[in-house]
Amino acid sequence: MGTFIIEGGHQLHGEITPQGAKNEALQILCAVLLTPETVTIQNIPDILDVNKLIGILEDLGVKIQKKGKGSYTFKADDVNVDYLQSETFKKDGRGLRGSIMLVGPMLARFGQGFIPKPGGDKIGRRRLDTHFEGFVKLGAKFRYNREEHFFGVEARRLKGTYMLLDEASVTGTANIVMASVLAEGTTTIYNAACEPYLQQLCKMLNKMGARISGIGSNLLTIEGVESLGGTTHRMLPDMIEIGSWVGLAAMTQSELTIKNVGWENLGLIPSVFGKLGITLKKKGDDIFIPAHKKGYEIQNFIDGSILTIADAPWPGLTPDLLSIILVIATQARGEVLIHQKMFESRLFFVDKLLDMGAKIILCDPHRATVIGHDFKSTLKATTMVSPDIRAGVSLLIAALSAKGTSTIHNIEQIDRGYEEIDTRLRAIGAHITRV
Repeated sequence: MGTFIIEGGHQLHGEITPQGAKNEALQILCAVLLTPETVTIQNIPDILDVNKLIGILEDLGVKIQKKGKGSYTFKADDVNVDYLQSETFKKDGRGLRGSIMLVGPMLARFGQGFIPKPGGDKIGRRRLDTHFEGFVKLGAKFRYNREEHFFGVEARRLKGTYMLLDEASVTGTANIVMASVLAEGTTTIYNAACEPYLQQLCKMLNKMGARISGIGSNLLTIEGVESLGGTTHRMLPDMIEIGSWVGLAAMTQSELTIKNVGWENLGLIPSVFGKLGITLKKKGDDIFIPAHKKGYEIQNFIDGSILTIADAPWPGLTPDLLSIILVIATQARGEVLIHQKMFESRLFFVDKLLDMGAKIILCDPHRATVIGHDFKSTLKATTMVSPDIRAGVSLLIAALSAKGTSTIHNIEQIDRGYEEIDTRLRAIGAHITRV
């Protein structure tokens, strides 16, 4: 188990470039299974979860070549379908939440898809019903081995249909879209997720020959085609990492420039940080954050009531940023209610922030009220364990702003979502060592 040693209280300065988007990568990489032709993908982040998925694709028989930093070619012309029922896959697939998105393309192209109950962050229940209900509506037969927690779907040929999703699941929508592109007839998906990363998947599939309309809305129409071809695709910068760097700059009262952020794909993120009192300046496609020497003040609602920040399906605020926003609020001027609607265990990391001197009231598993210090009292260093990707980065941001030397264990959780984070932080002046 790896460890970070962080000496906090140092101001940072310089430029940082966000990695490719983790959540897009997990969808896009699975989509290479839909064609026997070569697919080139650029700006792939070098992180544990993505590298695990690339390893699984290689074990499936996909021919993979690295062309440069973040650039790979994939050719799935000799896929070993039997691998999906092997003990090796049952072990490897269980350790990666994104492996669920292998099922849609495998079902569409080869008539069968299997997956062990996937792991990932321990942030609460993350059901798979939306995925498999969609496959069944397309004509697949579903089976589940309760002893091995092993799911399977099979179909000779999927047939297009209308479906209303029970939740706007991003991975569920992506999986059903990938299954539908090779189905017979037309599929209509209502209450579809419409996140930028899902839009990227649909645009890439259309370049491969799919016929998807309604991209960017919650109503997708997919006209099935006989086959798909190869393409080249470049992934967006990671909006969650961009939000992390904004939070880091604010908490350490540092001047930072975040390069090439893709402003048009950030949605509400800049305005939510603005409500916390954080200044973001648009410079071309960069974000410039000045040093907040006088702190930052949380806005109230116009009737004077306490600001509430909650997650919601796109174009609402992504739940992945709420942990970071909570940490930022610990040094703000004012109070805010954080409402995490989606996952019931995601706020439990606040006990470590309380140890560091933060003023937080955990109202219930979904809500926390934060009373900011306004930098009149700094957080104090402590020893912590990273419980998941986003909480781990939030604790890292807290440690970089804290007085003294902090220790964070289980940093593999952070490495799952952030590329060479300690190296990149040292480049802008952070005092961080990997043990």
